[in-house]
Amino acid sequence: MKSQKPLWRISVATSPEAEDAVGELLASVLGCAASSYFDLEKQTSLVSVFMEHGKFSPAGARREIAAGLKRIAGFGLKIGAGKIEIARMKREDWATSWKRHFQPIEIGKTLLVKPSWSKKCPAKNQAVVILDPGLSFGTGQHPTTSFCLHQIVAAVGRPPQISKKSKDAALCRGAATKSFLDIGTGSGILAIAAAKLGCQPVHAFDCDPESIRVAKDNLRKNRVVDQVKLWRGDVTKLPLKPARQFDLVCANLISDLLIAERRRIVNRLKGGGVLVLAGILAAELAEVERAFADLKLTLIASRVENEWGSGSFCFV
Repeated sequence: MKSQKPLWRISVATSPEAEDAVGELLASVLGCAASSYFDLEKQTSLVSVFMEHGKFSPAGARREIAAGLKRIAGFGLKIGAGKIEIARMKREDWATSWKRHFQPIEIGKTLLVKPSWSKKCPAKNQAVVILDPGLSFGTGQHPTTSFCLHQIVAAVGRPPQISKKSKDAALCRGAATKSFLDIGTGSGILAIAAAKLGCQPVHAFDCDPESIRVAKDNLRKNRVVDQVKLWRGDVTKLPLKPARQFDLVCANLISDLLIAERRRIVNRLKGGGVLVLAGILAAELAEVERAFADLKLTLIASRVENEWGSGSFCFV
């Protein structure tokens, strides 16, 4: 039987620009991956960690978070209100709150991402990803994740069709099977989408053990455990010469890490493949583009939304 003890919600109201930095701060202080909700009307982000009762000191956490916010602001990021809120909440209140916020997302008529409680039915031949918000998650609502999903759909095309006779997945006529690598998988949403759209093999990794736990759970919910090779790994420690290359590579990481490890990332891309980079502040997108141009990659698609930049690249 699941515990019904109350949860602590530790939240920081901030700007979209500082959202990732604040998430990293909360994860460092509290030892749990953070979730975020973007308010489109107010153009603000609420970054939160949900914790079991008795696992931290509210006063001590508040002091550490406040000090961390000062450091972030010192780096030049606009943190917005920077308001810290620590409150107790019932588990059912938490669940109901996210049901109000998390609505289904459609990527054209090809892909539908929705929570398990949604009654929205997929369109004909539309692949479905089931992703419930958890104590840590990534749901596809963030602009960078949304861009990655759109690029996967653009690169892969329609989901595989099911043969009525064999009930086995058969790729759409004329479509070639593509391999996929997800660097910094988080909730596993991109890897799950790629698997549902017929990519094989699909590999995904993350350095955060909590992300790996959440991703494993989401793979099981979507019945793609056998289709996705998931492991815990650090992009900075990957061998420069990989054992395998992929047709499609997604790396949703901060700009500094993308630039510093660009050779390790690019070496995993096949000639003629597509590299999708996200998690970039809009002001830093040009710098990222120049860094990857040095490795003979050219920008073929980009999007700037809510101070976030993302781009797709291929070899010149």
